[in-house]
Amino acid sequence: MKKILNDPKNCVDECFEGFILSNSKLVKRVGSGTVVARIDAPIKGKVGIVIGGGAGHEPLFLEYVGRGMADVEVHGRFFAAPSPDLILDGIEAADGGKGVILLYNNYAGDRMNFDIAQDIVRSQGKKVETILIHDDIASAPKGRETERRGTTADLLVIKICGSAAEALKPFDEVARITRKAIDNSRSLGVALSPCTIPETGKPTFYIEDDKIEFGMGLHGEAGIKKAELLPADEIATQIVYLLLDDMPLVKGDEVIVLLNSYGSTTRMELFIVACKVHQLFAGKEIKIYATEVGEFCTTQEMAGCSITLMKVDEELKKYYDMPCESPFYKKP
Repeated sequence: MKKILNDPKNCVDECFEGFILSNSKLVKRVGSGTVVARIDAPIKGKVGIVIGGGAGHEPLFLEYVGRGMADVEVHGRFFAAPSPDLILDGIEAADGGKGVILLYNNYAGDRMNFDIAQDIVRSQGKKVETILIHDDIASAPKGRETERRGTTADLLVIKICGSAAEALKPFDEVARITRKAIDNSRSLGVALSPCTIPETGKPTFYIEDDKIEFGMGLHGEAGIKKAELLPADEIATQIVYLLLDDMPLVKGDEVIVLLNSYGSTTRMELFIVACKVHQLFAGKEIKIYATEVGEFCTTQEMAGCSITLMKVDEELKKYYDMPCESPFYKKP
């Protein structure tokens, strides 16, 4: 796989530097590491929101910092958790005196490093709490939802959490609303081809040219089943019904649908999938409140897509609809 790089070992730092230079009116660098904050952080009287994770999934998490989104992002190395010292810098940069929420995906390395930083900050008498995103239904069965990986529900969860904090809701309310958004989210994807790691130039997994895999993880974790390459309508139908088996919806319910490209899948393909998803929900008389289509959580040039459903009520719709402005995602 051809990539436009200099020294592959420097790709994370060079990406981060280019991002800062390209968005200097919205964000600022914190210290000398890969930590970015919204330009006006920390904001006195507001709950701080820190997000983060490994590089290689852009725009996640790097480009979700700004008004109505996260206050700070801590950027790790390629597919690796950020270090505790960087997380400490991030917590300090987000702390406006009302506590800090650490919001990130449920992976062992991230949990370990964020927990180390969290324990240090708590020992200093400051209020900080971790909330883990766990939306991927392929990674653990029903009844063990909190063991699941976090994936493409990230955009919606960060948006709702950030907007609740922007509305100056108290700490416990921001945490409650964020957990509600996570508990109402389910995601599942299908992979058609792997990504390559810049430093090695090697793929993260192997899949036959005529095969696809449902439930493949963002780092190449094994999925739940392989199948022959199917038409878009059949792929969409299988994903939607697997999601509905996990989170039953009834007539009159409302959902936000997010269709995510893993990197090389085009918008044309996503809109074809979206067409079938809308038809399926119309047939069940379940209202689609909003549809998000694009690259929200990628894995380099991996081919495939994921579908995320978030069941919403008036409270979640309120925070989803609030204005926001980050380098990648904006609502007027």
